[in-house]
Amino acid sequence: MKVYLTTLYRDNKSVLLFIVLMCVFRSAIADWNEVPTGSMQPTIVEGDRIWVNKLAYDVSTPFVNYSLLKLADPIRGDIIVFDSAPADKRLVKRVVGIPGDTIAMIDNVLYINQQPLSYENNVAKGHFSEVTENLLGVQHRIRVANNGSLLSSFTPLTIPADYYLAMGDNRDNSADSRVIGLIPRDEIIGRANKVVMSLNYDNYYLPRTERFLHTLL
Repeated sequence: MKVYLTTLYRDNKSVLLFIVLMCVFRSAIADWNEVPTGSMQPTIVEGDRIWVNKLAYDVSTPFVNYSLLKLADPIRGDIIVFDSAPADKRLVKRVVGIPGDTIAMIDNVLYINQQPLSYENNVAKGHFSEVTENLLGVQHRIRVANNGSLLSSFTPLTIPADYYLAMGDNRDNSADSRVIGLIPRDEIIGRANKVVMSLNYDNYYLPRTERFLHTLL
């Protein structure tokens, strides 16, 4: 048996080394994640495979996500990927509030430090609308229900150090900080800014070629 295992290793060591290096790369440097829900529509759609830059904020140990060196902190508008303890799964949301901000929402209008954000280019699409939100300089499209929801308003909240308020761009259909609470800094594993590829779940999983290498805003 020992001779067999030694021979097996010798004959396949290059393949094994490749597998180990790939696992380390995906764990600590960059990865791609499938997005199975519509909580980030219209920015990210179901079936997108997004590129996750795991060196955007930290240099971390492989496999256990322990930060060895902080490189930067998330800023408003960043699309972050994090392992949520309350949700018990990996989530993708947009940073809306950073430490020190006071955030409130009234009828899907965000207020940051008592100032309402601006919204324009409203396009009605049946029971919901899509509009461009100006997140203090970061413009991106969001989706809101025309009749609102229980998630469309919340009272002012001041964000403490090492926490972030993150929301889905599909504002009335997202289990985000309004449901699971603020996001601890140490749960954040990376930033997403590009779609690698996309499959259309509603059309026999055919590729959406127009979304390949699509930049996320």
